[in-house]
Amino acid sequence: MERQETAILIASIILVVIIVLMIALFYIFQKRKNSLLLQQKEAEKKFERAIAETQIEIREETLRNISWELHDNIGQLLTLAKIQIDVAKGDPERLPEVTETITKSLTELRALSKLINPDAIKSLSLTEAIALEVERFNRLQFIEATLSSNTEVRTLDDKAEIIIFRILQEFFSNTIKHSKASKLNVNVRYDQEKLVIHAKDDGVGFDKKDLKSSQNIGIGLCNMQNRGKLINAKVSLDSAKGKGTAITLTYYYKKLVTEEEDNL
Repeated sequence: MERQETAILIASIILVVIIVLMIALFYIFQKRKNSLLLQQKEAEKKFERAIAETQIEIREETLRNISWELHDNIGQLLTLAKIQIDVAKGDPERLPEVTETITKSLTELRALSKLINPDAIKSLSLTEAIALEVERFNRLQFIEATLSSNTEVRTLDDKAEIIIFRILQEFFSNTIKHSKASKLNVNVRYDQEKLVIHAKDDGVGFDKKDLKSSQNIGIGLCNMQNRGKLINAKVSLDSAKGKGTAITLTYYYKKLVTEEEDNL
């Protein structure tokens, strides 16, 4: 009888210990889950802030382009047309020059209207938006730019498109402002699992060692790579002095699970 009571007591203690351990483990699991959910929400808020900031940057860049084209491009064309009209008053044979200048001004205004109209921009696919940039570079004779792409086109997440476009916009801006390049080639390829965009200029380039020593180059690349990480895209920059600079962006269509979600 005494042994039986002892056995019951030991079994009861073991049962209590097991219950306490289960409660403790459940509490730890629940606390960790809540912590991960909180981290996930913070990550989502950070992502939304980054998207909002990127959209603002794109708008600001667009407004700068519009301002420049109105003042330095279309403004100059209209000033030239005014001068040509004054000249044509005394020499009617010069009127075709006036017509040509005004026609060119109207063409520039129509192209500019695409940038001004937000609904038109929203309706563009990523490839179409890149094509618009390439067209602008050629029209304004910033650089001789070409765009090639395969026939397959996939619809991407809107936020991913915003990030990818801004990364390319930064690269294009650096090419035009700093590379002293005369040519820019952009290739957009939609594969079964991923989108690969490769852009290369024929500018002065830089030594890869300069990534550490040059603050501007390092920060620029870091910004592009950090933006890529927001959508799980890989961004790499390749360059050599006298051989131009190239950027390769690889974006996988499949939505990748974040570390926080994967650990739940």
